[in-house]
Amino acid sequence: MNQQTMRLWLLITLVSISGLSQGMLLPTVAVILENHGVPPTVNGLHATGLYIGVLLASPFMEVPLRKFGYKPLIVVGGLAVVLSLFAFTLWDSLIFWFILRLLIGIGDQALHFSSQTWITSFSPPEKRGRNISLYGLSFGIGFAVGPLFTRLIQFNEELPFLIAGTISLITWSSAFLLKNEYPEQIEKENQLVQAHSIVKNYSKILRYAWAPLLPAACYGVLEASLNGNFPVYGLRLGFDVQDLSLMISAFAIGGIVFQLPLGIMSDRFGRRKVLLAVMLIGSIIFFVAGLFEHSSIMLLILFFMAGMILGSTYSLSLAYLTDTVEKRLLPTGNILISICFSIGSIIGPFLGGLAIDQFSNFSFLYFIAIILFLIYIGLLSYRREEKHSHSLNKTG
Repeated sequence: MNQQTMRLWLLITLVSISGLSQGMLLPTVAVILENHGVPPTVNGLHATGLYIGVLLASPFMEVPLRKFGYKPLIVVGGLAVVLSLFAFTLWDSLIFWFILRLLIGIGDQALHFSSQTWITSFSPPEKRGRNISLYGLSFGIGFAVGPLFTRLIQFNEELPFLIAGTISLITWSSAFLLKNEYPEQIEKENQLVQAHSIVKNYSKILRYAWAPLLPAACYGVLEASLNGNFPVYGLRLGFDVQDLSLMISAFAIGGIVFQLPLGIMSDRFGRRKVLLAVMLIGSIIFFVAGLFEHSSIMLLILFFMAGMILGSTYSLSLAYLTDTVEKRLLPTGNILISICFSIGSIIGPFLGGLAIDQFSNFSFLYFIAIILFLIYIGLLSYRREEKHSHSLNKTG
């Protein structure tokens, strides 16, 4: 195995920490808080802590990445996640747990941002979809395993955090096998010029490459709502914790099954076409799920199908943006991807909790279907003209 292949597989393995922490935390904490009598709206707001952490950290990631390289951010980010997972067992407090979610969000962002930027920078265009899909696959495996820890609550509420923390610690230790590298620099000028250049790059991407950011925001809504709101909604429908953990894991497992095929399809047919298809089909699946929301078997099947279609959304969004902008803009673009994902993740649980509280006759699953359809309309309206391409690829 050559050094580049080993580096790819180490990064792919490391990102599973992020998937595991998110996949375990959202449903586990949601169920614990519901059992403690916390209202759904407050429960949903609490779930946003992780993504507020991601959002707060995102604007500050590019400078240390360029200064220190990829490896230090991965090591520090992974350590923050591991320590925070263990800290959940120290004190059962709503505010303390919210702070820990913030810290995990910050750690996840450092780990995620550095890893995904590194992979997109060294992946050749003809293998970019495949490599990003493998990256998403690793996150998906962690995310699929995570909800299964919720079932351990019946034995001890601390057990999910202890086991997830131990697995993350073992995986994180592999980061020390990596050889540090640095991203391509913008321009070797004074700090004022560099700051102006970074702001200008943000503006360019938001103006001309906004469409690739939409699926990342959508995936944020989808992931946080399904893991943070649906367990509460499902308990009120009469499902038990075991059924709910299986349903949420079915979505993640579906994403694992089809992550790589969708990545390869996007290499062949184009990122935009594949994203349009998955958004429309996903919207239809969740609409049908709303019709059968009282059947655990149907929801298990439909969640698995939805995962197959939508589980690659974040990876495809990242690959679509990488196709659209030049390499020197990748750190900036990846930050914007993370910010959009975080915004979606913050908005999703709040609106989902509000819907559960205020609209008892409206299925929570219809809410997801509507969001997916709106993103489909946004992608459909996007046309990247040649002058836009020139603007994005122009240096300065």
